Amino acid sequence: MTAMPQTDSAAGSLTTRAPVRAPRPWLVVLVACAGQFLVVLDVSVMNVALPSLKADLGLGTLGLQWVLNAYAIAFAGFMLLGGRAADLYGRKTMFLAGLGLFTAASVVGGLAPEGAYLIGARAAQGLGAAALSPATLTLVTSAVPAGAARTRAIATWTAVGAAGGAAGGFVGGLLVDLLNWRWVLLVNVPLGILILAAAALWLREGRTASGRRLDLPGAVLVTGGLATLAYGIVQTEMAGWTSAATLLPLLGGLALLAVFVAVEKRTGEPLVPLGIFRNRAVSAANAGIMLCGSSSFGMWFFMTVYAQNVLGYTPLQAGLALVPSSLAVLVGSKAAPRLMAVTGARALALAGILAAAAGFAWQSTLTADGTFLTTILGPGILMMAGIGLATTPLATLATSGAAPGDAGLVSGLVNTSRTMGGALGLALLTTVAAAATPSVASWGEPDPSSLVPGYAAAFRVSTGILLLAAALMALWLPRGTKRRDVS
Repeated sequence: MTAMPQTDSAAGSLTTRAPVRAPRPWLVVLVACAGQFLVVLDVSVMNVALPSLKADLGLGTLGLQWVLNAYAIAFAGFMLLGGRAADLYGRKTMFLAGLGLFTAASVVGGLAPEGAYLIGARAAQGLGAAALSPATLTLVTSAVPAGAARTRAIATWTAVGAAGGAAGGFVGGLLVDLLNWRWVLLVNVPLGILILAAAALWLREGRTASGRRLDLPGAVLVTGGLATLAYGIVQTEMAGWTSAATLLPLLGGLALLAVFVAVEKRTGEPLVPLGIFRNRAVSAANAGIMLCGSSSFGMWFFMTVYAQNVLGYTPLQAGLALVPSSLAVLVGSKAAPRLMAVTGARALALAGILAAAAGFAWQSTLTADGTFLTTILGPGILMMAGIGLATTPLATLATSGAAPGDAGLVSGLVNTSRTMGGALGLALLTTVAAAATPSVASWGEPDPSSLVPGYAAAFRVSTGILLLAAALMALWLPRGTKRRDVS
């Protein structure tokens, strides 16, 4: 690139301004994926630390649940707002702001003297994650030109995000066993600082919706609606589906979202242009991502508790047992771009969903005396390889039809679909498992075998969800995507 002479108006002379060299795309992808891995990891990394929290901070059952739920509610509720903010204020700005808040909140949580500090810190972590996560996908798609290279970059982003959720149990178990529960949060601090430095150095600012204003009424309504809905979803684990404590926030969240739709139809510069959902690729792919997320999030939870509660694994052993499944989702995601070039995005998404459904059906045959090979390794690899094969083409389709000014919004939609799907799916599946678990005498320790029918029922319902997803994708996803999506 040749530097162009430019006139310095103050001096009236010609000066030569050095060209601004764009960072290498792989560096941008590396930084974006590192940030995504960190915030997705924290969705599940605290699970194995709960017994230690109970002993150290004196938290009851309700407090322990809010240590997990405060993060999930803030993460899911503010995701669309974070996506639009990346369009308006800059993806680098939002990445740095979100990661900075996430890292600072990790310090507060890791040093928390009592439960209230920890729950507040987890909510602040979720806010930071909601600002950061949509910007990561926008950074990836803007750094790599459309075509096969972008599809591979999206596959990497998908794989890293899935691996973050999968690695939570292993990382948490390792830190709790070797150090203590506080390091589950404090480990984010050096990693966050390192990623912040790399982002400041390698990322370039970019705005795709300059000149537009933030739709404040829409932002308040959609954020309040999603956060209230997420709150209602997590309440199902504590109060059941039919209690007022669950129904009121669920209905309130849906009502706020209905008002949001009405407001968006009338505003000149909407937060979410509703016309984006007329794009079949965007709407269908997000539905597919939500349904896949509702199954895969539950898979990690039920596989972990099955390994510990029934097979007698320690937290670290349970985490290690799921490493092959984590690798399977990475392999599936990375293989997807090459397969898409042959089959097309639609066909590969369908094949991946059906493969995952076969794995969930296999897992539903688990027994109290199951072996590692037949009840964890085999079905786990099939489930997660299928999810990896399906999610990459769905994410590609969900982002390929968006206008440049809506890139951050569409990225936020993808992340919201996956996160809300995971929260709703886990709430549904835990209810199914509880209903299918035989009651035991209150004066005796439950037999581990009594838990198996509930776990098996959860995997059968997940199989049905994925078969529904396959049917919807077959009918809804646009045809004619062969090669065109990846060339």
